[in-house]
Amino acid sequence: MTDLKPKTVSGTVDGPDVKHMKWWGWGVDGVAFHHEDKPAFAPFVKKVVGVDLRTAAVTAAPSFDDLEIPASRTTADVTSALSLIVGEGNVVTGDMERVVHTYGKSIRDLIRIRQGVFPRVPDVVLYPATESEVAKVVAAAIAHDLVLIPFGGGSNIAGSLEPQPEEQRIVVSLDMGRLDRVLDIDEDAGLARIQAGAQGPDIEEQLNAKGWTLGHFPDSFTHSTLGGWVATRSSGMQSDKFGDIADITRGLRMVRPEGVVVLRAVPSTSTGPSIREMILGSEGRLGVITEVTAQVHRIPEKREIQAYFFPTWAAGLRAMQAISESDATPSITRVSNEVETEMSLATSKASKGISALLNQGVQRFMKLKGWDLSKICLSFIGYEGSDEHVDRNEKLVSKIVKKHGGFGVGKGPGVLYDQKKFDTPYLRDFFLDHGGAADVSETAAPWSKLLTLSTEVTAAAKRAFEKIGVQGVIMGHLSHSYHTGACLYFTFAFEHGEDALGQYDVVKRAIQDAFIAEGGTLSHHHGVGVEHSPWLEADVSAPGAALMQGLLDSADPERHFNPGKITGR
Repeated sequence: MTDLKPKTVSGTVDGPDVKHMKWWGWGVDGVAFHHEDKPAFAPFVKKVVGVDLRTAAVTAAPSFDDLEIPASRTTADVTSALSLIVGEGNVVTGDMERVVHTYGKSIRDLIRIRQGVFPRVPDVVLYPATESEVAKVVAAAIAHDLVLIPFGGGSNIAGSLEPQPEEQRIVVSLDMGRLDRVLDIDEDAGLARIQAGAQGPDIEEQLNAKGWTLGHFPDSFTHSTLGGWVATRSSGMQSDKFGDIADITRGLRMVRPEGVVVLRAVPSTSTGPSIREMILGSEGRLGVITEVTAQVHRIPEKREIQAYFFPTWAAGLRAMQAISESDATPSITRVSNEVETEMSLATSKASKGISALLNQGVQRFMKLKGWDLSKICLSFIGYEGSDEHVDRNEKLVSKIVKKHGGFGVGKGPGVLYDQKKFDTPYLRDFFLDHGGAADVSETAAPWSKLLTLSTEVTAAAKRAFEKIGVQGVIMGHLSHSYHTGACLYFTFAFEHGEDALGQYDVVKRAIQDAFIAEGGTLSHHHGVGVEHSPWLEADVSAPGAALMQGLLDSADPERHFNPGKITGR
């Protein structure tokens, strides 16, 4: 990643000083992926998807002035009522703010934004500063029959933020960015009260200053919020140690029409069906999350990530399972398949980074072991704790890696991985600039099903590429290990034609169908939204989906809270 010449866009943002990503892509304006100092990257892209980066036309950044944005439907009465609650400067109806709050950052979202496709845009953006203001906004929404869509960092890729195209009522995007503080730390219990609009870096900065960490680091960390993580059941890169957000969330506060739902942070409870579990993953359909009490940990004495190679994908999967069954307690267990390994090597600079691992000496060693270099798989395993704890875990893992045919190559590559781990989403924008479509799908399944699932998903994607007549690639990695199984995370890409979204739908559908057919879930940590709702019934059963719909209908009969998400209704 590097600073490039700014991709200047026109348009101005009104409202308070709340951090947002650029309206047309991931991250901040002027920062992007580039390949000129990565000699293996262009040949890799040419090989797997047929796009020649050296000759492909590059799409310029879109101009906001060229977009036709539907006019706001808000009325003077509604705007006045909302201004009395949050202040006139925190009620915004400008086109730029409304576009920023229309979509997330999936490839479907980015293509529609670049094509100027806006079937429905929020009519007004609100910036409350307190839970009391949120409660008054909810009351106003009921009184004026408004639709409320909570907004965190805008990083969602499952369509959880967009208004329904047919919605005739006034749509309010409730931006929680002003509620961004760590309120209190209970040091005896290891609990922190944190406002829901706090983004990842803000949380860690405030906790680190007191010697604590939340330990939740999703790919979207730099641009996503605690409330968004809870609302979509997020998972972070170090979940093997710290848990998913469902484990981290011990208590919370959520505003509803009848008042504030208050869940106290107790270690465990037997109080009937779990309200906490109902709210986790609810995507704004039950109310507005304003505060979370999260378990936090002391900053570890030592933290490092070691790199390893395995001869095959199957060997890597077996090793990750063995580690999960052992006495070792790593913070990260990740192994890439052979295609993703090749891409990782291709994104390194010449004679530096991960590619430097495959020097002649290492390659000779692999060949002496009888390895096929086209099938090698790269793994990163993280360790945190005291010196003694880290050393003991590294020894336990090294024995397991060796038993499954792998070997370690040190922590240098792990340092680079740690530094660049939040940069991956910029690659999607880069490929879109060069005429390609790339996105991700992830699932979770039992250990007994992972290898077959991976094989079948890959085959399904390849058939889909054939069906739409393109050369495409699908790659994947294992991450987030559990006692019974793990997450498999797939990235797919192809050079799109005129009907980019139609082609994407064919590939996405094939991958999701394969997840369900092979015993996986529709999503491990990206949520349902509208993108994954067609597979909900197949995942949780028809009676299960009906039960979920019943909960949503009874909790929000007039459909004021983010209607249409999760169940499609």
